Amino acid sequence: MVLVGLGAIYAGTDYHVGSLSHMGPGFFPAALGGLLTITGLLIALSARSGQPAESVPGEGHGHGLPDLRGGICIVLGVLAFLLLGEYGGLLPATFAIVFISALGDRKNTVKQALMLSVLMSLIAIAVFWWALQLQLPLFRWV
Repeated sequence: MVLVGLGAIYAGTDYHVGSLSHMGPGFFPAALGGLLTITGLLIALSARSGQPAESVPGEGHGHGLPDLRGGICIVLGVLAFLLLGEYGGLLPATFAIVFISALGDRKNTVKQALMLSVLMSLIAIAVFWWALQLQLPLFRWV
């Protein structure tokens, strides 16, 4: 994380960075790289604290195989967003990415994922379609 952050800072300085009131095209990559670098350093410092992590009873699963459910659901959610964003519009794409990704957490029920998807879809409509006037239709009938 630290190396990627430093790389983003370096790449961002190739462009005009500007100031907070007059940001240039290099400001966002440099700022994001700085945050990524700081986050990576904080993670590294917390990992070296010397205190072993306590295992919480009931967390994880009993067999030795990695739990891929979360990662698979996130990848499928992004793919659904890409497909539905192109052929269905903002509302179905947002609903699909949130619903499928929420099912990646074993603690979420289908009802919770459904409620989260509806609320996030309403927020996406308010922010991206109404306030920012994103050029993506709510529904696309193709």
